[in-house]
Amino acid sequence: MLSVDEKSQIQALDRTQPGLPMKKGRAGTMTHDYKRNGTTRLFAALNMLDGRVIGACMPRHRHQEFLRFLKHIHEVTPAHLDLHLIVDNYSTHKTAKVQRWLKAHKRVHLHFTPTSASWLNMVERFFAELTEKRIRRGVFTSVAELEQAIMTYLEQHNANPKPFVWTKSTGEILEKWPKRNKRQSRYTSGRDASTGAVQRTETVG
Repeated sequence: MLSVDEKSQIQALDRTQPGLPMKKGRAGTMTHDYKRNGTTRLFAALNMLDGRVIGACMPRHRHQEFLRFLKHIHEVTPAHLDLHLIVDNYSTHKTAKVQRWLKAHKRVHLHFTPTSASWLNMVERFFAELTEKRIRRGVFTSVAELEQAIMTYLEQHNANPKPFVWTKSTGEILEKWPKRNKRQSRYTSGRDASTGAVQRTETVG
C-alpha cells in the first residue's frame, strides 16, 4: 500500500543575506526578502507499512509526469507484489493514457481519496516534515541544488524509516468535523445585475 501525491511549486529561494545561526539567548534569523531561482515538483510514494519513500523531482505536474512516476514505481518495487496506490482526485490521475497504462499493468491499482480530502493521504505528513526540516530554512541558488537537497533528505529518511500512524481514531476525527465547520466562515458570492460587480456576503456560524 503506497500513499502517492505530488508536492508542487517547491521554490529554490536564495536569501539576500546569510542567516544567523541559533545560539543561547537568540533565535536563528533569516532575511525576509529573497531571490527566486525556479521551482520543482516532488512526486512521492510513501510505503504505509515501513515508512520508506520512493521519490522523483520533475519540472512539471501533468499526466505525463504522473505516468512517468507510475512507471518508476513499477520498476523499483518487487514484481510479484500487487501495488495499491492511494491518490487524490486530481484530473492528471485519470487521463486516458493513464487508464490504458493501468490496464496493461494489472498489478497496479489506484484508490482515490474523497473530493477535497487529500489531507487524508498520509504522504502529506511526509511533505510537512520535508518542508519543516529541509526546505523552509534552506538556501538554494538553483533548482538543481534544491533537487539534490530533496533527494539527499529522502536517502537519509529511508536509511531509518518510520511509518506515520494516526493518533486519533476515526470516530474522534468525525466527531470534531461538524464543530470545525460551525467555526468556519461561510461565503456566498453573487453578481450585481446592474453594475456587474461581484458581491460577497459572509456568515459566521
